[in-house]
Amino acid sequence: MEPVQDRRKVRRDAVIGEILGAAVELMARDGVAGMSLSAVARRVGMRPPSLYEYFPSKNALYDALFERAAAGLRDAVAVAGGQHPDHPIEALRAGARAFVAWSAGNPVVAQLISWRPVPGFEPSPQAFRPSQEMVALLRDHIVLAVSRKELRASAATEEAVLLFTTVVAGVVSQQLANEPAGGGSGRYARLAGPAVSLWLEHYAP
Repeated sequence: MEPVQDRRKVRRDAVIGEILGAAVELMARDGVAGMSLSAVARRVGMRPPSLYEYFPSKNALYDALFERAAAGLRDAVAVAGGQHPDHPIEALRAGARAFVAWSAGNPVVAQLISWRPVPGFEPSPQAFRPSQEMVALLRDHIVLAVSRKELRASAATEEAVLLFTTVVAGVVSQQLANEPAGGGSGRYARLAGPAVSLWLEHYAP
């Protein structure tokens, strides 16, 4: 027989998932910063005081949305890059394509990750950790490519890693800003490959 505590956790997790889903729907309708706790509560059939038992503030809800989205993005990039364990350059290319495709396919929460659409909101260290882990994966691929002399040593510097993320995030920003309904096949999303090629050419041996 399943312990009572486990059943409660399952129910609580299900409610939290429903709340997060409703929040994304409202953010798509009203803008990321326009989401309100009272509207979310109505969407899931709760009174606002009941919602506060799960998320005591609007920023707490944004934090949970950020963490879930960042983890989903990290996993998409990791899976794509992991298909090329012995080819770090191909892993970089695949990870960049996955980053752009995931972001274009999840344009609402991608804004929360890539931009600063909510004044005063900063993700907590826990919520931001998946993003840091994703950058660590990127750095691992670059370091491996450098060790094999497929890239210059300068490609593994902090500046070079920042430039890579800026190039890929720039593609995402252009897609979200100019063609948010275009998805991963949008005009700007399709530029992920050429954009990464420019970075690779800059740091080629």
